[in-house]
Amino acid sequence: MENPELKILFLSDNFPPEVNAPASRTYEHVREWVQKGARVTVITCAPNFPQGRVFEGYKNRLYAKEDMDGITVIRVWSYITANEGFLKRILDYLSFCLTSFIFGLFQKCDIIIATSPQFFTAVSGSFLSIFKNRPWIMEVRDLWPESIKAVSAMKTDSKVFVFLEAIERWLYRRAAAIVVVTDAFKERLMEWGVDGKKIFVVKNGVMLDKFKYLPKNEGLVSQLHLRDKFVIGYIGTHGMAHKLDFIVQSAAGIDDQRIHFLFIGNGAEKEKVKSLAGELQLNNCTFLDSVPKEVIDQYISVTDVALVPLKRSDTFKTVIPSKIFENAAMLKPILLGVEGEARSIIEKYNAGICFEPENEADLIAAIHKLISDRPYYGSLQEGCSRLAEDFDRRTLAATMLDIVRRTEAGS
Repeated sequence: MENPELKILFLSDNFPPEVNAPASRTYEHVREWVQKGARVTVITCAPNFPQGRVFEGYKNRLYAKEDMDGITVIRVWSYITANEGFLKRILDYLSFCLTSFIFGLFQKCDIIIATSPQFFTAVSGSFLSIFKNRPWIMEVRDLWPESIKAVSAMKTDSKVFVFLEAIERWLYRRAAAIVVVTDAFKERLMEWGVDGKKIFVVKNGVMLDKFKYLPKNEGLVSQLHLRDKFVIGYIGTHGMAHKLDFIVQSAAGIDDQRIHFLFIGNGAEKEKVKSLAGELQLNNCTFLDSVPKEVIDQYISVTDVALVPLKRSDTFKTVIPSKIFENAAMLKPILLGVEGEARSIIEKYNAGICFEPENEADLIAAIHKLISDRPYYGSLQEGCSRLAEDFDRRTLAATMLDIVRRTEAGS
């Protein structure tokens, strides 16, 4: 084992059995670190995302401790609410900030990592570093509160927004190191005056042993009435940023009966999007709730294409949706409605086809090309394989652990 004495305290408000991207990234990274000899304690809350209901088998207790694959997981109380309503979510974030700080004071560690969003988790990590006299690393998975502006969830000239931005800048200054998930994030932070020498890029990726090509699960194909369908799958949070109402409206303009949209997940916009499909009397859309992580590959298997859309916004040009990597590993070409760095990756590897965000004609044309040109579709699958190999989560986890060790050693 390497460096068995390194004790890492990791704060994250999302963690398995939750199945969203933040939970998966954190779990897969720290599990690798434990296997490499680090001692990792994760402080999180009772699993409840995105429906705001505590998962079966768990309770929203003040404190609970468990072992998960050698990771010490401490779950603390938080105000739990559905992923909808800005003020309620802020209360959720603030409560976890407080309880994670209180119980973090009692954990022995050499270094602290706090992941954002929500950046109030990073506030907790920063104050813990002060009280415990330990260095801390801020992991930035989203430029929050800038992403609030992108979905028009708050007036950017409000005092609250200005205050949140001030906290954000303070966190960047306080962190011993900053880990971001895209090159564009690093560039943006440097534009804001953050020292580029302490910013490191560790992109999202995929566990190649968990996600690999599978033939279509015939049981699910029959159960979901997808026989002889060309299935466009969206698997993930149904939020304001994803603009799924645009996708449903576009589905209404498709006459080809072979084409079917499969939406899997929950979120603030789920009921709105389902209602829209009902109003349009669509029979080419199926909606399912979130499914457990251990069977998600079976649901991906029944799809032909992975849909990855975001709302049209300059902010989203800096993001790389993590669902790209898992779908690519299963050889599902990406139907990407995101500009910027994500598009550059898809085009570099020829792993999918891109459409202009919120451009219905562009989206429909891309879908028709995917279903009609089989040699082209096959070439995209080859590109998916190359992309997945270059974004192996184990390699990325090792890279981040090296950053953690160097930051701790330099403190």
